[in-house]
Amino acid sequence: MTVSRLRVLALVHRHLIPPASVEAGVDITAEPWRTEYDVISTLTAMGHEVQALGVHDDLGDIRRASSDWKPHIAFNLLEGFDDITIFDQNVVSHLELLKLSYTGCNPRGLLLARDKSLSKKLLAYHRIPVPECEVFRSGRPIRRPKRLQFPLIVKSLTQEASVGISQASVVDSDEKLKERVTFIHDSIGTAALVEQYIEGREIYVGVLGNQTLQALPVWELFFTNMPEGAKRIATDRVKWSVKYQKKYGIDSGPAKDLTDAVGGQIQHLCKRAYRALELSGYARIDLRLDEAGRLWVLEANPNPQIARGEDFAASAEKVGLTYEAVLQRIINLGLRWQPESVA
Repeated sequence: MTVSRLRVLALVHRHLIPPASVEAGVDITAEPWRTEYDVISTLTAMGHEVQALGVHDDLGDIRRASSDWKPHIAFNLLEGFDDITIFDQNVVSHLELLKLSYTGCNPRGLLLARDKSLSKKLLAYHRIPVPECEVFRSGRPIRRPKRLQFPLIVKSLTQEASVGISQASVVDSDEKLKERVTFIHDSIGTAALVEQYIEGREIYVGVLGNQTLQALPVWELFFTNMPEGAKRIATDRVKWSVKYQKKYGIDSGPAKDLTDAVGGQIQHLCKRAYRALELSGYARIDLRLDEAGRLWVLEANPNPQIARGEDFAASAEKVGLTYEAVLQRIINLGLRWQPESVA
C-alpha cells in the first residue's frame, strides 16, 4: 500500500505507552498496551512518523505537542481523561479548538453514545428497536416502573467495556434489582441503567465512515461451553479473561446461519443507528437477535477496540481490508472530517 508519509501524534493513556519494540515470538495479546502497540508499530511500518504522547490530566501536553511537532493528525486512543470515561469528548473538543485533525468519533457523537439512556431515546425516536429501560441515579428511591418486566439487566449508565457486568447483572426480582443497582452506585460510581433483558444471540457490526458508511460483516460472540443456567452475555470476564474464555469456549467470528437478506438487514439497521447518533470515524454497534428473529440495538460504541485480530479488524479482513488498510482508512476519515459539518 502506497501512502503519504504523515506525522501522527498517538494519544494514549500514560500507563499504556507501549514499548518501542517487542521480541519476535512474544505473545502480547494479554498486555494492557496491546492496542497501542499494534497501532503505533503498524503505522510506523507503513512509513508514517509516529510519536506517542501519554495523557492523563493535562491538556497542555497535547497543545505543546501540536505546536512544537505540528502533526498532521492525532490518532486518538484515549478512553477518558483524568480517569473519567465521559471526559473523552472534551479531549476531542480540545483537538478541534487546536484545529488538529483526529481519528475516530466527534465530540457530539461521543456525548450521545456514551449516555446509554439518551442514546436509546434517540434511537427509539428514529424507530430503531431498543429494549425498554430506566435510569436509577444515586440517592434516589429504587422503584421499578410497571413497564419493566423481569428479567432485567443492570448496567452502568456510562461505563464501557462491560465494566460492572457479571452474571449477577441479570435480575428476576425487585430485591435483586435493588441489590444490583446499589452495587453499580457504590462500586462503579455511576448511575445505573436498567433495561429489559433480551434472550438471544450477541451480534456486533463494525461501521466505518463519516457521511458515506461501510458496514462490516456481521460478527457474533459464541458461548460454546457455558454452564447450565448461565446467561449468554458479554460480562467483564467474557471480554477480558483469557482463562475464562478458554474454559467456557467463548470466541467470536462471522455470524452463523444468517441469510444474505438478514445480514443486509442487520447492516442497514446499524448504519441507521450510526447516523441517528451522529457518529463519525468508526464504531461498533452491539445488538441482540432474539429467538423470534427480531433485532434489538443495545448500544453504540464509538472508537471501539482496534487491536490486530480483534473483532473490528477481523471483520474488516473478511471483506479484504488488511489491518494496515483499516488504520489508513481511519486516518483518511479523520483528515477529511469537518467539525462544522454537525454544527
